[in-house]
Amino acid sequence: MQLILADNQAIYCTGIARILMTEVTMRVVALCIDPEQLRNAITTLPKSVVLFPSSIANDLHELLDQVQQAGSRAVMILEPGVTLDDSIAKRLEGILLRSVAAPQLVECIYRVAAGERYQQRAIIKTLPIVDRAGAKAALRLTPRELQIVALISEGRKNKEIATQLGTKEQVVKNYLRRIYGKTGVSDRLELALFTVHHHALAEVVEITRQALVRTA
Repeated sequence: MQLILADNQAIYCTGIARILMTEVTMRVVALCIDPEQLRNAITTLPKSVVLFPSSIANDLHELLDQVQQAGSRAVMILEPGVTLDDSIAKRLEGILLRSVAAPQLVECIYRVAAGERYQQRAIIKTLPIVDRAGAKAALRLTPRELQIVALISEGRKNKEIATQLGTKEQVVKNYLRRIYGKTGVSDRLELALFTVHHHALAEVVEITRQALVRTA
């Protein structure tokens, strides 16, 4: 089966691609980081499974029309705090959360490709799951470290981060080593995936990101 992957966060999109490319029957044919790239991929690569976040387009009905016309199937990654309109939900073959684990992601893709519908169970849970690891990481990271995590999650390079924060690239590298130690990850990709998979940390990072945007 062929897959079109789209996400506003380039590093998250790459991480998902790495997971799916380990499956011998799956072939990632496009990685898209904006709506225009996604629309072009849908048009030129028909009969694909299309994985995209709820924030990728202003008009989701238009996007789903295009997916349907291409004979493809749509799987949406639901952003934290987003309520999915019923009219959109009915048109999706799959619905996942940002925090989806690799086995659930792979199961969803296989089932959707086979013509089934898939909805991650956690979407309909009634009791919140306590994210102790995410909460612990959020408490251990300093405000500056949280800013760097927010920018890493956007796919920013060290030089870009240093420019935005008004510091030196080596200083950013030093911060990253401390962040890796506090979160138990080994590189920036693992850091981005750790963040999206731990909602307690993801919520704090998102607040930090919004503050950075306001002050930019």
